[in-house]
Amino acid sequence: MNSNQRYLALDVLRGITIAAMIMVNNPGSWEYIYAPLEHSKWHGCTPTDLVFPFFLFVVGVSMFFSFSKFNSTLNKESLLKIGKRTLIIFAVGLFLNAFPQALTDFSKLRIMGVLQRIALAYGIGAVIVLSIPRKGLPYVAGSILLIYWAILYWFGSVDPYSLIGNAVIPLDLTILGENHMYKGFGLPFEPEGLLSTIPAVATVIFGYLTGGLIRETEKVQVPGKLVIFGIAGIIAGFLWGVQFPINKPLWTSSYVIYAAGWAMVVLALLIWIIDLKGWSRWTSFFVVFGMNPLAIFAFSGLYVKTILRLVQISESDGKVINGYTWIYQHLFAPLCADQKISSLLFALAHIVFFWIIGLLLYRKKIFIKV
Repeated sequence: MNSNQRYLALDVLRGITIAAMIMVNNPGSWEYIYAPLEHSKWHGCTPTDLVFPFFLFVVGVSMFFSFSKFNSTLNKESLLKIGKRTLIIFAVGLFLNAFPQALTDFSKLRIMGVLQRIALAYGIGAVIVLSIPRKGLPYVAGSILLIYWAILYWFGSVDPYSLIGNAVIPLDLTILGENHMYKGFGLPFEPEGLLSTIPAVATVIFGYLTGGLIRETEKVQVPGKLVIFGIAGIIAGFLWGVQFPINKPLWTSSYVIYAAGWAMVVLALLIWIIDLKGWSRWTSFFVVFGMNPLAIFAFSGLYVKTILRLVQISESDGKVINGYTWIYQHLFAPLCADQKISSLLFALAHIVFFWIIGLLLYRKKIFIKV
């Protein structure tokens, strides 16, 4: 395959992950969610738990083709590009965390987050893949996963993979500080923390290696090879999970391999459907998301924070609710007796809303390179 040739399936998978991120992050009510659209409470893996690693995997695949212009080597030009993009993505994520309350008071600003993890995993992963020969990357990724396993096992408590006893918390507490960490688990625990970002780098590397496999394989053979490697990854991750549980908040090594396996299988299916069979009419919806993925995701976060924190509406009974709740309760909750359906419709409506924004950008050929 020519390095300049694009697989439409890759843009579609990127777009699907962004649409899925918007959907799972914006239910009408967090009390009414279908089980597959929820994250696992701790150990385990739901379809929702696969969305984030799928995106990092696609980042890795895309890196393989985009870095070909630098001859896949680390030089001043490539290093500057990597550094600039890493800083921009991290800064956007930090701004979203700060908006609107913490823009002037940083005392309780959460430092890490989804975009921050994407930035660090991309930046570190990019330097690694451009510094080390490709044949050595599987060993690097494997070493990262084994070292992370050892850190959690040896430096955790008696129950090293539990919420309370894991080794991720002490490190993040030391570096980030309690006031700057996520507390949604009932205690300071950062699901996008610094230590757990290390195995996320391996997710990017696996994507990069997949990009190499795609480029150097005859097109008709790509889906078959991806399925073989993907199923192997799913099985290996599942088996490793017996000893080192599959866990998204800890981003465990078994989770990395398990999720990468599923990403390969899904990508194989999309390549077969879209790029081999030519069944592509349905793809334009997701391509719109795939052309401005991080910009649309960032804007969705900004929008939600705005209507949650800045829009206050007085009800007839004098009660004041935020704009997010008002939209759900007045426009979507009355639609169905089953509130899970109403909550899902609310999330799907937001996908359409941000798709329209993406479509306007796409038609004007505006591609925001975050």
